[in-house]
Amino acid sequence: MIIYIDHEFHYETENLVRLFYPNEKITVIQGIPEIIEENAVISSVKDGEIYTAFSGESESCHFDDTDTKNIERKMAVCLYDVLVRVTGRKQPWGILTGVRPIKLFRRLSENGGKSYAKDYFMNELLVSDEKTNLSAVTEEYERKILALSKPRSFGLYISIPFCPSRCSYCSFVSQSIEKAKKLIEPYLELLCKEIEHTAEIAKECKLQLESVYIGGGTPTTLSDVQLAKLLDTVNKSFDMTTCREFTVEAGRPDTIDRDKLTAVLNGGADRISINPQTLNDSVLEVIGRRHSAQQTIDAYKLARKVGFKHINMDLIAGLPTDTVESFKDTLDKICELSPESVTVHTLAMKRSSRLTQEGNSLETEKEVPAAKMLRYCESKLTETGYHPYYLYRQTRMEGNLENVGWAKDGFDGIYNVFVMDETHTILGCGAGAVSKLKKPCSEELSRIFNYKYPYEYINGFEEMLRRKEQVKEFYDELAEYLSEICV
Repeated sequence: MIIYIDHEFHYETENLVRLFYPNEKITVIQGIPEIIEENAVISSVKDGEIYTAFSGESESCHFDDTDTKNIERKMAVCLYDVLVRVTGRKQPWGILTGVRPIKLFRRLSENGGKSYAKDYFMNELLVSDEKTNLSAVTEEYERKILALSKPRSFGLYISIPFCPSRCSYCSFVSQSIEKAKKLIEPYLELLCKEIEHTAEIAKECKLQLESVYIGGGTPTTLSDVQLAKLLDTVNKSFDMTTCREFTVEAGRPDTIDRDKLTAVLNGGADRISINPQTLNDSVLEVIGRRHSAQQTIDAYKLARKVGFKHINMDLIAGLPTDTVESFKDTLDKICELSPESVTVHTLAMKRSSRLTQEGNSLETEKEVPAAKMLRYCESKLTETGYHPYYLYRQTRMEGNLENVGWAKDGFDGIYNVFVMDETHTILGCGAGAVSKLKKPCSEELSRIFNYKYPYEYINGFEEMLRRKEQVKEFYDELAEYLSEICV
């Protein structure tokens, strides 16, 4: 598919067309030639006029605005109207293509109140009533968590990029244990050194730890002894007295046993995530999960016996071969277990995943099954006592939908909110980790990237330590600014 444009809004134009044609190869060409290729999209913003044409449909409107963002929005609305008429499909999030709609909703609320924000979402951004109301409720809970952050607050992310096997939908930097087992011990040794070095820097910069998140990959791929070593390093290196939440992903039930759970709990982690994704055995087999639904239930019950008070469980709506009824059955069983929080993801078909590489494509019917699954989630989880506390979106999601974290009162995952809102600095350790340095009371964000793969991380470890020095440089430059706002 070709898009001809004569304006500067390349990114938004391409992303909007991709919502309607997610499986097409799209080429954006600057300039509109005299001879137009058949079925090409035309998008023009010129001399106070916006014009869009595609597949026999066209739309135009006049503008006298000089605000670039408003012009871009009007261009997107014009393009959206044409695409809806051609495809017969509306998008649940209207013309929004960004990752953080709740952040936008909050900004609108702060400027004009909640009613204004809801009206803007529905009438200016064409977001559905359903998603607008979900945004409003989620933002209320997010706001309470964000108020906990201080100018010198930070979160710690630690990456364990190993899994027992690679799921078909996975695009994360992780390696199966069969291929990378020999790397685990040297990786862990260096990771602990990076954690110690990062803690020294955080102390020098007078930063206050709010949350720790050990993810991956699957951290419980490590042995109980290795987990104990990792958590002991964290506890000895950082001032944990201000830490509000300590999460370890125990995502794969086939990596969980009593000794590992005991090591995690004794290491101070008060929140774990046991992730079934589905409780349908045939779907588990299709997506490459080498465990059964019963193993998930057994792992959950074992975690309770060991003493965990906050267990999160992840589900994915829209998995291959899963049906609406099967998904409902999974959610009903999860609600019977009664975890403190449930994160419901929508399948995202990332280009590097095995699903995509094997030729699978995104659904394009008017309402994909995943939409019905999420609608059931909202109804079931709300009536069972959960509320939405954070929400984000990704590219190439089934039905252009969303991921939502649901929690019982008092069990919102604060790291998830802080990292998604980009509230404060996140210091990342390990392969694939990214440190995000946030200037308080602004939108300014600097990033420091670690090497992606374990073997790169091991071979280039000294470079990882050198890069961390940028954290000190960042806070040295902010010293006067912070002294003023931290009074």
